[in-house]
Amino acid sequence: MNENFEIGGKPVGAGAPCFVIAEAGANHDRDFEQAKRLIDVAAETGADAVKFQTYTGARLYSRKTPKFQYLKGVSELPPAELLDSIALPREWQGELASYAADKGILWFSSPFDLDAVASLESIGVPAFKIASFEIVDLELIRRCASTGKPVVISTGMATLGEIEDAIEACRSEGNESVALLQCVSLYPAPAESMNLRAMETLRSAFGVPVGLSDHTIGTPVAIAAAAIGANLVEKHFTLDRTLKGPDHPFAAEPQELAELIAGIRAAERAMGDGRKIGPIPEESEEMFDLARRSVVAAMPIPKGTIITREMLTVKRPGWGIRPKHIELVVGREAKADIEDDEVLTWEMV
Repeated sequence: MNENFEIGGKPVGAGAPCFVIAEAGANHDRDFEQAKRLIDVAAETGADAVKFQTYTGARLYSRKTPKFQYLKGVSELPPAELLDSIALPREWQGELASYAADKGILWFSSPFDLDAVASLESIGVPAFKIASFEIVDLELIRRCASTGKPVVISTGMATLGEIEDAIEACRSEGNESVALLQCVSLYPAPAESMNLRAMETLRSAFGVPVGLSDHTIGTPVAIAAAAIGANLVEKHFTLDRTLKGPDHPFAAEPQELAELIAGIRAAERAMGDGRKIGPIPEESEEMFDLARRSVVAAMPIPKGTIITREMLTVKRPGWGIRPKHIELVVGREAKADIEDDEVLTWEMV
């Protein structure tokens, strides 16, 4: 598999900046202007891509499917009707993709049926995203992979065997550009459930870029994921968490999304190259000289005095004899009068 590839000209993988996907999901509420405002927010906060979802309730759920308990109080509609009530109209996709391009951000969507793949491919999306629940739909995955576009797969609830099946579905179509996202399929997901170390398990097992699809509240988990090596991070966002709809309550609001992306970029800058070489240029000479410690006289020491340990202490500043050499000073003769609290140098003894 490819350890590095590009999505819309942006590198993904080892050595590349974390690729941040702002997940709009269904938070457009079937309002075209609201969908555009979501794109605005994603672009303004510095996300690499903004992602929607393309589905119809009737194609995704049997009419016999019971209601989800986690949506109690949010919606009393059966699953198929609920999804139809919030589905992105497919005729919007081309215009939204163009609008995103004008704003300088990539646009793509998660397809949930084969016609959705075709409609997204027809407008030239740069990648396809497979939701966790769809990882077992190998026909859908093969169809996405057959386009030759990168395929990003969330792995919530999946076993390693199911993930391997999905990887092989892509390979069967000659597509080696696959990324895997650690994910917990809870809305919201508690931080303690996230198992970020599973990202390294996925990287080691499958040799692909890995990352996190984050359903937790707040920013710390996604920033931590980037700090320990996530190549991609996906985060649901909304204009306002109090809006009605199933995805609003656990999504990041605009300011949080901005803080998350700024935090990821700061974490990346903070990682450095791992070398430990002493003072770096940013650490001023003043701090080195004044804030480190030296051997200092604990009392007046007249010239000719044989110095004892009781005559010495260790204090700042740091331009004198280093504290590790204090025992080498003991037993030496003072070559000049040394005042109380004076910093000792080798010339004095």
